[in-house]
Amino acid sequence: MSTPVRVLIADDSIVSRRLLEAALSKWGYQVHQVSDGVAAWNELQKEDAPTLAILDWVMPGLTGPEVCRLVRQLPQAKYTYLLLLTSKSLKEDLIEGMDSGADDYITKPFDQNELQVRLRAGLRIIRLQQELISAREALRDQASRDGLTGLLNRSNIFEELGRQLARMEREDTPVGVVMMDIDHFKSINDTYGHLVGDEVLREAARRLRATCRTYDAIGRYGGEEFLMVLPGCHNQFLVSQGERLRQAISNEPIHVGELEIHVSASFGATHAMPGSEAFPEGLIGIADAALYQAKREGRDCVRVAVGDMRRSDLTHLVGKH
Repeated sequence: MSTPVRVLIADDSIVSRRLLEAALSKWGYQVHQVSDGVAAWNELQKEDAPTLAILDWVMPGLTGPEVCRLVRQLPQAKYTYLLLLTSKSLKEDLIEGMDSGADDYITKPFDQNELQVRLRAGLRIIRLQQELISAREALRDQASRDGLTGLLNRSNIFEELGRQLARMEREDTPVGVVMMDIDHFKSINDTYGHLVGDEVLREAARRLRATCRTYDAIGRYGGEEFLMVLPGCHNQFLVSQGERLRQAISNEPIHVGELEIHVSASFGATHAMPGSEAFPEGLIGIADAALYQAKREGRDCVRVAVGDMRRSDLTHLVGKH
């Protein structure tokens, strides 16, 4: 059962409000009433404001056209369909009402059939606008994702790291960064072909998503490299989480058709603390240095680095497995 559409009625006449409420409730709308223009304006500024509003032209505080002008100045994505209720009939008055930002008008005393038809037109416009917003969001999400794995792409995981570092300073919590590289990935492509290599990347991405927390960010940094941003994560957590990620990749072979491919990965990690003046490039550089340390020490292991890029103090907190 769909959620009833919310409609705001703003009218200083209690009789008019009750007549409108009775008709709208009968048609399945969820009604909220106010008796003046200021109250209507306050309601329409809210994040969960009704998507339909019936505004009396003449009200205390603010008139219906004045409320319309204010609503149209709001920088909101969600559209509000505004219907003026008026006893005015001169063409000049009606033009003024429509110029104020109203979508339509209906004259007093209102005819129920006419009101119902005009509200249906409003609903069509609102639904079309919601579909456009959904399509835009889908395109935006698609543009931010890696086409093969569905993870964030390089630029967006980099931006997410920047956002988390800014949040780190506001909320006084650390941020962990983990770089992962699939071991000997070129030999997988050379032995089985690039299509099989693509399936290995997809399955590796799925395992990373399943192992990380819901609010961690994961991206494909390039080729067979992945970058994970772990909010609230200090070195001790990096040790245990890095090991869980390593096991998620290497403990079970990846099946592609009848092929059974044993895959391992190397991990490099670091973290930033509030007040450290960390920046994305520096943290990625430290994690990358730890990743190459893991590769030099035999792969299929996790290395956690502390320090800065000028004096990288690579502390081996998780051994090779």
